[in-house]
Amino acid sequence: MADIEKQSSSKVSKSSIDSSSSRCPLHPSSPSADCCAAPHMDASSPHRWKAWLTVAGSFFALFCSFGQMVAFGTFQSWYSSNQFSYMSGFKISWIGSLQLWAFFFMGGPVGRIFDAWGPSPLLILGTVISVLSLVFTSVATQYYQYLLAQGILFGLSVALLFYPSVSSVATHFTNYRATAIGIASAGSGFGGVVYPIMLRFLFRKIGFAWGVRVSALLSAVSGAIAASTVSARCTAQKRQFSLRDFQVINDRRFLLLVAGSFFVCLGIFIPYFYISDYTESLGISSDVAFYVLSIMNAGSILGRIAPAWLSDKIGRFNLLCPTAFFSGFICLLLWTFAHNLAAVATFSAIYGFLSGAFVSVVTPCVAQISEMEEIGTRIGALYTFISIPSLTGGPIAGVLLQSKPGSFVAAIAFAGSSMVLGSSFLLASKLSINRHLFHRV
Repeated sequence: MADIEKQSSSKVSKSSIDSSSSRCPLHPSSPSADCCAAPHMDASSPHRWKAWLTVAGSFFALFCSFGQMVAFGTFQSWYSSNQFSYMSGFKISWIGSLQLWAFFFMGGPVGRIFDAWGPSPLLILGTVISVLSLVFTSVATQYYQYLLAQGILFGLSVALLFYPSVSSVATHFTNYRATAIGIASAGSGFGGVVYPIMLRFLFRKIGFAWGVRVSALLSAVSGAIAASTVSARCTAQKRQFSLRDFQVINDRRFLLLVAGSFFVCLGIFIPYFYISDYTESLGISSDVAFYVLSIMNAGSILGRIAPAWLSDKIGRFNLLCPTAFFSGFICLLLWTFAHNLAAVATFSAIYGFLSGAFVSVVTPCVAQISEMEEIGTRIGALYTFISIPSLTGGPIAGVLLQSKPGSFVAAIAFAGSSMVLGSSFLLASKLSINRHLFHRV
């Protein structure tokens, strides 16, 4: 069965898609001259090299942005033993939570700018801000300076690099959109593996400040590669902003998808923030504990590719719902009873796989129920809506940890139950598309 997607109002037939009347996906009011003549054209087209260059460039963009952001657990562990040893984990976690909030909140504005201007300006600006934020972090001495530099400014840079990259990939692919986005998203999982190991090594060998500056150099190189290779299906044209762009979206399928993602994101990042601290609480040395976060991110690499490919075969919503449910379920089942290194490592690998699958598939699900020309705006809108749970999830877990020092049970229960609840809304979104439970959606 073909992908369930909304077609353009012109209702052109497949045989006429290649005609000069085709519209540009980023600017539907203008004819497509030398680009994107076929909205359903995949990697078999003569322009497939542009599509796969975009996937490769997006891999690098997500490696240095989202991949570094999900490695914040390394900073959390380092801060609790060094700069902010006198602070509670709750207070330190606000730095990482502000990263997530800035990243998600800017989704709407960045997505709208992408639809109007294309990816290049955003990627260049994101690279510059990423480097500056890391340099400022390396010289910061006060808590508020870390909040501004590593929290808000770095989160903004992640938004500027992430959304244009993923949205650009979505414009190049239709039938294998989830697979392509999954390959690009694997960059964040790869970054989540590399950054904890690299940063831990650098902090000990050359100090925190220079270690962060080396990370800034890596971000500059990766961002430059992304800016020079990522392209959308066609060149965006300038458009005037209007109140219509900010009106409340009344698509029931989309609203249920947002609601489900809201609750899932309330808990999905908690393991990434606290798994290293949890491992150390079991009496395992910090030299070993931080590798658990890398194991979790390694699991997410496979989780972003294999399930994404499978979702193109069995349906994207059909995979999104169970990955969200089982992400929460294994927190309640496996993490709660993981009392040794082998059990924690097993949980980390499985959780990384499932949570990576959710992150990879949720974006193609938005694209599937959206008009081609509004993909960037809707993807951004989704992430803007879920900025609130992403901001509060980590600190709420921190408060629960403070309420009973040494016990992670409450925080684990909160994370797991939030994701299970979110999966019920995702299921409702799927059923609003097609009421048959096992239908390919």
